[in-house]
Amino acid sequence: MRTSRSYQAHAVIIKQSKFGEFDKILTIYSSEFGKLPTVARGACRPGSKLGGNVEPLTYSLLMLAKGRNLDIITQSQCIDGFTALKADLWRTSLALYILDLVDSFTVQNSENKPLFNLLIDTLHNLSEEDDGGEILLRYFELNLLHYLGYRPQLYRCIICNSLLLSEVNYFNPGLGGVMCPNCRENGFDSNTISVNALKVLRLWQNCDYATAKRVRLKPTLQLELEQGMQSYIRCILQRELKSMVWLQNLRREMKSSEVDKTNRNN
Repeated sequence: MRTSRSYQAHAVIIKQSKFGEFDKILTIYSSEFGKLPTVARGACRPGSKLGGNVEPLTYSLLMLAKGRNLDIITQSQCIDGFTALKADLWRTSLALYILDLVDSFTVQNSENKPLFNLLIDTLHNLSEEDDGGEILLRYFELNLLHYLGYRPQLYRCIICNSLLLSEVNYFNPGLGGVMCPNCRENGFDSNTISVNALKVLRLWQNCDYATAKRVRLKPTLQLELEQGMQSYIRCILQRELKSMVWLQNLRREMKSSEVDKTNRNN
């Protein structure tokens, strides 16, 4: 809890909007206080000491002063600017989707250090990934849901509580987990989940990222996992994230460009 007028926070800048001619309204996600709305006065002025330290997708140590409506960022020191992410359109887009997830799922002034650590680790890992980042994205989604109380039930049927067998089962986003074929036949709406998809999700719920990224996914399984996680996220939020729509469109454009390039070379 902030008891003095001034305090510091280790925070990732989630988003910004311009306020007046020279100021910025920032949403930050901090280790100490969770999500906070803040204002960075003069951040848009040429030569501002805040400058790039308060740009989105930047991890900074911030000094803040309590304000009447919004707390004011008075000093900043960049800890990690994630330059490798910002230099690549695809990685930047993945990172902005990750920030959008954090912003959409969290409430203000609610500390969650495990989630903050997951965010920092994910951005660092994304800076080093060379495989498209799809596994990292699914791993982040699944563990974000866990830390915020939305961990899906993957071991027992959410209807009859029986252990799920190694067979095609059914995922119900609205009920928050998997149901067995018998309960699916009793009229509960759901989507199929393959044996391999269920195995992968169970692993990712209970391992570190170094273990998770050893999994090799065929394109069909990768698509199934993406669609399953997206249906669950969409159900919880009751809306589609614009950043995910942007990612999907960008992926299609990149694949189309690769096909065109191949055709020209042939």
